[in-house]
Amino acid sequence: MYEGIVQELIDELGRLPGVGPKSAQRIAFHIVQTASYDPTRLSEVLAEVRDKVHFCARCGNIAEQELCVICRDPRRDPATICVVEEAKDVAAIERTREFRGLYHVLGGAISPIDGIGPDDLRIAQLVRRLADASVTEVIVATDPNLEGEATATYLTRLLVQPGLRVTRLASGLPVGGDLEYADEVTLGRAFEGRRVVDA
Repeated sequence: MYEGIVQELIDELGRLPGVGPKSAQRIAFHIVQTASYDPTRLSEVLAEVRDKVHFCARCGNIAEQELCVICRDPRRDPATICVVEEAKDVAAIERTREFRGLYHVLGGAISPIDGIGPDDLRIAQLVRRLADASVTEVIVATDPNLEGEATATYLTRLLVQPGLRVTRLASGLPVGGDLEYADEVTLGRAFEGRRVVDA
């Protein structure tokens, strides 16, 4: 649609997840039209990320050292591990400031349609982390979709052992949502996860 290098820029931006054609075009035009914008720093940061960032040797979270900042923090509770699908889920939970334990990132979810089975995820590493019996609770925080539920079911069956409590994050109605727009599964979960209201 556009000539030469501008179209190449739009195409490359459009390959990024979550960036559609219109967003890619908008970003490209911002770079081209804004004289004060220097793309050099962006290219330097992208190259640095490729060189310096990897996955934590213990939990699979994003890290610049062998262990991520959470695994290195002595104030975290090592007796509780929250299992998530992706590193971005760690960031979402950390924003709540409610969880003070450690994490384990699976690297995805079980999805037979996509050819992803338990052996393709970091489940064996999780089992090894639980071998010394210092962990007393594993919180399964996979996504509340078909793949996430399959992964949660697999994990809860696999991890059952004396002295280990396996829990699942509650799911249900979002704050500010309307009952009439809730699907049957979400509404059903809200009923299952109901709790007593203190007067």
